[in-house]
Amino acid sequence: MLDILIIGAGPIGLACGLAAKKAGFTFEIVEKGCLVNSLYNYPSTMIFFSTSERLEIGGVPFVSVNKQPNRNEALEYYRRVALDNKLPIRLFEEVLAVSAIDGGYLIKSSKKTYEAKKVILSTGFYDIAVNLDIPGEDLPKVKHYYKDPHYYAMQNVIVVGSSNSAIDVALETFRKGANVSLIVRGNEISQRVKYWVRPDILNRIKEGSIKAYFNSNLKEIREHEADIDTPEGVVTIPNDFVMAMTGYKPNFKFLAKLGINLTADKYIPQYNPETMETNVPGLYLAGVVVGGLDTHLWFIENSRIHAEMIINDIAAKSISE
Repeated sequence: MLDILIIGAGPIGLACGLAAKKAGFTFEIVEKGCLVNSLYNYPSTMIFFSTSERLEIGGVPFVSVNKQPNRNEALEYYRRVALDNKLPIRLFEEVLAVSAIDGGYLIKSSKKTYEAKKVILSTGFYDIAVNLDIPGEDLPKVKHYYKDPHYYAMQNVIVVGSSNSAIDVALETFRKGANVSLIVRGNEISQRVKYWVRPDILNRIKEGSIKAYFNSNLKEIREHEADIDTPEGVVTIPNDFVMAMTGYKPNFKFLAKLGINLTADKYIPQYNPETMETNVPGLYLAGVVVGGLDTHLWFIENSRIHAEMIINDIAAKSISE
């Protein structure tokens, strides 16, 4: 039986692995996608808000040529951390069920079965998009994920949202020749937009290069056009692609299936903020998954400490057991 089974090989899952290795525990890391799967699926042009030192895990230096590292540098860094430390990682293996057994847990994955005394869940929130729940959202032209702006050159593109992802998509596709319409539910661009990007989008809107509809919602999507519900009434515009940058959420069904209590409003899981242990004894949460629907509160830089908190608690409990 393993001491620890870590679900998720993102930056925080890797940090948990490094801490577990340092403490001398036996462990495995199981990941349903590729290494740091969420980061891999970030836009190819993505630049982090955080500086490189705030993205470091396990005391391993992250050297970047820029103040804020980009996606490719982050992939290189976390891959090197995993390889150099010989972390036992099982990729493309989805955990399907976790059940209590005498002395720990039985974990069934898509490939094998594990037994572990403790389980750390570090699954992030990037795999499940928040839907618009409007007619036409299931059309192939509607995208909740974005990779590269060139694909949208010379197309009529609607971008939904006002935070970093939406603004990056709007600006990048505009600069590759797309005709961009930005739909914002509130009356302004989010204050959380990166400080060096916000003036850019405000100026593009002011000059009319990007048409912004404030206090508005996308009402219906059709094959070649879309309806926007604005304060002045419904506006219909030509449309080739809809980039619904409406955010993402953790797999709440999986959390509930494990027996973790969730709040009724924002689905925030129950856990001890000093140890990260949930209401299920021996089951811990690490990283942004702890935020429920408040996904904007947790990042790599402020959740990497969860690794040490969890491993310290497991070590203390191991001594007392």
